Amino acid sequence: MTRKFDILVIGAGPGGYIAAIRAAQLGFSVACCEFNAYDSQEHEPRLGGTCLNAGCIPLKALVASSEAYEKTAHSLSSHGITVNGVTIDVARMQQRKEEIVTRMTGGIQFLFRKNKITLLKGQASFAGKTETGFRITIGGNDGKEDVVAQKVIIATGSKARHIPNVKVDNVTICDNEGALKFTEAPKKLGVIGAGVIGLELGSVWRRLGAEVTVLEVMPSFLGSADESVSREAAKLFLKQGLRIKLGVRIGQAKLTEQGISIAFTDDQGAEHLLECDKLIVSVGRVPNTDHLNLEAVGLQTDERGFIPVNDHCATAAPGIFAIGDVVRGPMLAHKAEDEGVMVAELLAGQKPHIDYNTIPWVIYTTPEIAWVGKTEQQLRSEGHDYKTGMFPFAANGRALGLGDVEGFVKMLADGKTDEILGVHIIGVNASDLIAEAALAMEFRASSEDIARTCHPHPSLSEAIREAALAIDKRALNM
Repeated sequence: MTRKFDILVIGAGPGGYIAAIRAAQLGFSVACCEFNAYDSQEHEPRLGGTCLNAGCIPLKALVASSEAYEKTAHSLSSHGITVNGVTIDVARMQQRKEEIVTRMTGGIQFLFRKNKITLLKGQASFAGKTETGFRITIGGNDGKEDVVAQKVIIATGSKARHIPNVKVDNVTICDNEGALKFTEAPKKLGVIGAGVIGLELGSVWRRLGAEVTVLEVMPSFLGSADESVSREAAKLFLKQGLRIKLGVRIGQAKLTEQGISIAFTDDQGAEHLLECDKLIVSVGRVPNTDHLNLEAVGLQTDERGFIPVNDHCATAAPGIFAIGDVVRGPMLAHKAEDEGVMVAELLAGQKPHIDYNTIPWVIYTTPEIAWVGKTEQQLRSEGHDYKTGMFPFAANGRALGLGDVEGFVKMLADGKTDEILGVHIIGVNASDLIAEAALAMEFRASSEDIARTCHPHPSLSEAIREAALAIDKRALNM
């Protein structure tokens, strides 16, 4: 007998599992399909998608371990703490990472049971329409099964983009999955791509002793970030030892007896060879829309592989929605989660919305980089009348006490209404501090609103208040 559900969610990554949980909370009968085993020996699907298994969570675990090692080895003397003979056990570090991943993926299984969500183990593809919905074929280890759902939410996520002439084997030449599994820090590490993932991975292995060279095709560094932040980041990363070459053209990558040899042309047209032990290819991601058989329900992707949707993530096929990395907008886990909640609530007759301008971005380097809203160069190109306020962490008592004084908070506000248009942070705990700015912008707050809100002292959050005060040239501690 064919199983029937009110809603079928295809994909159990951050967008998919959150959509399934919210839909179940709202009283729908829900199934969620997942097939990617992420090298599980049991060949069972591991829930959580790329984010929990081969992206955000394991990478941040390695970030924390590598930061702890670097701080212990090089930064504790200023606190009067002497430590000798510091070593790093990469195998234990990797074990800790896997324990965190296992705990979190197991947590999703618990939430599915708690919310009575049916887990369908296998790869989903559309088989056609029915009178009341859609027929979907689930292909798993035990064969195929057809199920019927009135509504479908596609949340299949994305995969690493690869480039010609550089064949990824995830042993020597790696994308994000292979780069998370190194058993030791390479002596020389090459990274193609100076985006979020490339910088985070490069920084992890640099802290553990690798000599890291980053090759970036674009002529500017961190072009999507505010220009003040990108300049500061480039200066600090160079000081840390990251070698970043901009405006390059990548040629052939060849395996050698020593490792890999990458041919590239610099921004002046000169040809070079980069010799390294390991190479990470981090040049963006592409949506996972293969194998869905979208044609069976009258859908097709655009030229980049994305599924076209409207502001509420509805596709051209009534009753089918798509969220997260398979649709327009930033490829961010928290964006996918919010879209999953929005779609579930829309299907329940509610009226949710997402302001995509208030979705924060974070780069987990040292120092962290985070922003929300418009950059100064965007406002300038739009001819927008704006005001700027900046405050350095070097003048913040909490940052001084922590010994992390690099960076600043920069706030942009409308020149007439004072509404906050963007906040940009480079500094310690930027990933947590940016939430205040996102909340303020969601409520259309002005810089005056933050400036007149009492902040705890001493705290890093005071830097946000001081930046707001600086909008009107009345910062109190600078």
